[in-house]
Amino acid sequence: MACKSCFLNFLAAFLAWTANGTTLAGQPVQGGGTADIRFPVGKYFQDYAAQGGNPRPTTGRALLFFPKGFDPARSWPILIVTSTTDMGRTSPMDAPWYQKPANDEGWIVLAPDATIKPRQDSTLWRLGLLGAALEAIRKEWPQSAQWPVAFSGLSGGAKRSGVLGAMLARSRTVKICGFFLAGINDDRLSAAYQEYQPPAAFLNVPVWISNGDRDQIAPPRLQEKVYFSLKRTGFQHVRLEGFFGGHQLKQSEVRRALKWFREMGKF
Repeated sequence: MACKSCFLNFLAAFLAWTANGTTLAGQPVQGGGTADIRFPVGKYFQDYAAQGGNPRPTTGRALLFFPKGFDPARSWPILIVTSTTDMGRTSPMDAPWYQKPANDEGWIVLAPDATIKPRQDSTLWRLGLLGAALEAIRKEWPQSAQWPVAFSGLSGGAKRSGVLGAMLARSRTVKICGFFLAGINDDRLSAAYQEYQPPAAFLNVPVWISNGDRDQIAPPRLQEKVYFSLKRTGFQHVRLEGFFGGHQLKQSEVRRALKWFREMGKF
């Protein structure tokens, strides 16, 4: 009976997919589901990733979580997850932390990576793979180029999210609608803004700083310093939100931030 039940569940899922017919990089995609795709990394993005002595990644990997009711014919905001480099973490490792709050709010979660390890897990390595992942999605769903994109990360991932956002904003290839920065103790977003000089409208992108009151790595005083640094740089919409906890990602805070990004961006 258990085997029969498993088969019926599989058959129901298969029929739901075939009725929808949505795929990405050869993988079936359905609302409320997960896709772990592989995609080619073109020379342009390889050149970025290979700087600093890294190998040239020819194939990328991306883990995606889709909200219920997903249909690529409609517009869906994308939450890009960036992990810290500490202890060999990768963005797909962190992505499940964001799955429930993001999907509940109608967001896609995207966590890019490579199928090989870098010599140095640099920002340019991350940029090349993120760019290639977005290109792969847009190849099959061209309309996704107009979907709002937010960047998220914890600790070192928060710092790197700000840099990646500024770099892509300069290229004008994404519509950035927010930054979720958890456990951040240094303002890399302002430094990236000054270095890469994206359009002035970048300062209107809302920024949510998520701060645990018992965080030993990014204590409240340092997160307050990040907040005031962003305000001095000229960011118009910055929120510093505390919660009871340590150096961690709080799912309820992710959900609150994504709601705020929608309100601010009116999408």
